[in-house]
Amino acid sequence: MGAAILITADQLRAARALAGLDQKALAEKAGVSLPTIQRMEASSGNVRGVVDTLTKIINALDAAGVELIGENMPSYGKGRGVRLKTPKTASD
Repeated sequence: MGAAILITADQLRAARALAGLDQKALAEKAGVSLPTIQRMEASSGNVRGVVDTLTKIINALDAAGVELIGENMPSYGKGRGVRLKTPKTASD
């Protein structure tokens, strides 16, 4: 069994925006339905779905020039990027 694909709804929306795609265009490029993209983006936390569907979406974003970076993973891109900082806690 392969590694789990983890992408958050916030990350998916941000990646789509960086690629300059609306939900319909991403659905078409990924070969999935528009309601699938809408459902994934409306979820909270990690997006849940069929691994094949998530792979198609990630591949479509990759083809559009967007690198998705997993938690505590390095970025291998050479261009500019955006990454969330670890939120500060009350004790910081």
